[in-house]
Amino acid sequence: MAVLRNLKLTLEMIKWEHSIFALPFAFCGAMLAANGIPSIHQVLWIVVAMISARSAAMAFNRLADVSFDAANPRTRTRAIPAGHLSPSFVATFTVVSCLLFVLAALQLNRMTLLLSPIALAVVLLYSYSKRYTRWSHLVLGLALGIAPAAAWIGVTGSFDPRILLLTAAVMFWVGGFDVLYACQDYDFDRDAGLHSIPRYVGIARSLWIARGFHVVMLALLGALIRAFHLGPVASVGVLAVAVLLAYEHSLVSANDLSKLNAAFFTMNGVISVVFFGFVAGDLLLRK
Repeated sequence: MAVLRNLKLTLEMIKWEHSIFALPFAFCGAMLAANGIPSIHQVLWIVVAMISARSAAMAFNRLADVSFDAANPRTRTRAIPAGHLSPSFVATFTVVSCLLFVLAALQLNRMTLLLSPIALAVVLLYSYSKRYTRWSHLVLGLALGIAPAAAWIGVTGSFDPRILLLTAAVMFWVGGFDVLYACQDYDFDRDAGLHSIPRYVGIARSLWIARGFHVVMLALLGALIRAFHLGPVASVGVLAVAVLLAYEHSLVSANDLSKLNAAFFTMNGVISVVFFGFVAGDLLLRK
């Protein structure tokens, strides 16, 4: 019962339900690779790989940042600093999640297996980037952005440079909303010596940088549509993403960050699902 309780607390700590952020983009990569619907076997193990990689990354992040979380008023109630979970249990969960990810890679093909250590290094080492660079937001974006490229490789066993357009789009999308999220910790990051864009340029300018990142994302999605010769349905999907991003940014201002959680958690899940729906519809309608 103690193990089940700890597992429940761990899943709450890593917010596993927010795997929906990157999973639809991984499905986009898989469907573009298959030019339609991948096999059930491929879909199953891509889902396992995505959830296990994100679980490992989030749990490892909580371990790496435990001293900062304990000092930050916003995060000191998290499971480890609050004493609800032991570091050893979270470390074990991280290792098990990594092993599950490698197993999923093995079930897909040889190339995914060979690349799995690199993928794990990217998603785990993000946790230390805020100690060294203000561009850690884009490092996080890359950690999620490799999902569609990894899914492409999982389906085809090969690599196509065109899929990097979607990787870059996800990187700037995540980087943009992480800049927004980091605005909450402007004072703490400055006092703790952590690096972030808000710490260096202030909240008002950071909001504009986040908007710029999202404009770049939209341009990359447009380039993706042209590269894969997608049709008007996918183009409408990019327009829908643009509208949703505009609404997301309307929720926050330099003087009012009270709706940041709505912008971060709710809208980004909607954006990824909406874009996947339009790309999937476009591919299936061409069949």
